[in-house]
Parts: sequence; structure tokens; C-alpha cells
Amino acid sequence: MTTEETETVPRVDPATTTGEREALEQWLDFHRVTLARKCEGLDDAQLRTPSAPPSDLNLLGLVRHMAEVERGWFRKVLSGEDLPWIYKTEEDHDRDINVTDEDTYEEAYATWQAEIAHARTLAAGHDLDDLGVGKHRTGRTFNLRWIYLHMIEEYARHNGHADLVRERIDGATGD
Repeated sequence: MTTEETETVPRVDPATTTGEREALEQWLDFHRVTLARKCEGLDDAQLRTPSAPPSDLNLLGLVRHMAEVERGWFRKVLSGEDLPWIYKTEEDHDRDINVTDEDTYEEAYATWQAEIAHARTLAAGHDLDDLGVGKHRTGRTFNLRWIYLHMIEEYARHNGHADLVRERIDGATGD
């Protein structure tokens, strides 16, 4: 599957008069969809195209990275699941970004969407003030509110990167 074969991913603007939790969830979903839209219409070779030397940053790697981030914050930190990383290895901590010709968008997208589904399910069972039962690599504990805010920040930052990478590939700009 290439992104050329997909329909435009629908994105809903977050409501302007909603409660805190709904706003956090809507903004996180908005940014999740934004990243998917940045990848639309490109084949795997284009999705592997790095931003600009010396950086190896690429859209396929960003999708893989965000699958790791979803897993890390929701499954490992919030839920305390003892899981291996999806792409990262001891030999290559940036394996999510360091893609090869064998790595595909189809696999990365499916993995990312599965991690998002897990994240939604886990978050639904917690209040914003609930502390995660797992520990971050720093040893610190975080509540769900902080995790939501961090995830929004993480996606927003990487969506800015995705803007630049996409513009380099085919000149497409916009949110």
C-alpha cells in the first residue's frame, strides 16, 4: 500500500467551547491526523526521503517514531506495560527514524494506528489526575493530563518537521 492509494484522511477541528479532557483529546487527534495527511499521496521511496543533510529525518521515520512515542507514554508510562520498543534497538536507538529500503509505510502506518488504538483504550480508563503506574526512563511519574499535553507538543513539533520534509519532496505546504 502506498499513500497514493488512500483517501484524504478526515480531520476535525477541535471544538472551541469544550471541557478540558475533550479539548486535550481533540487536539491530540487533530495532530495525529495531521501527520497522516502529511504522508498522503507519496510512495515509500518518497516517504524515505530525508529532509536535508546532515539530517536523516524522513516522513516514514516520523510515523515510526510516533508509534514508539505512543507506546512509550501510554503503554509503558501510563499503564506500566513491560514491552520492548517496536523499532529501536540497543545497536540503533534511532532505528525508528533510520529506515531502510525494506521498511514500508503500510507496516509503519498499521503499527502506528494500533498504538493509537491502545492509547485511546488505556486513557479512557483514567482520569486526567491519575498517575501512570509505569516509570519514565528518568524515573519520574506523570499524570494523564501531562501525558496528553506532552503528546500534543510532540506531535506539533514533529508535524512542523513533516511540513518541511513534505515541501522538500513535492512542494506541498499547509496544515
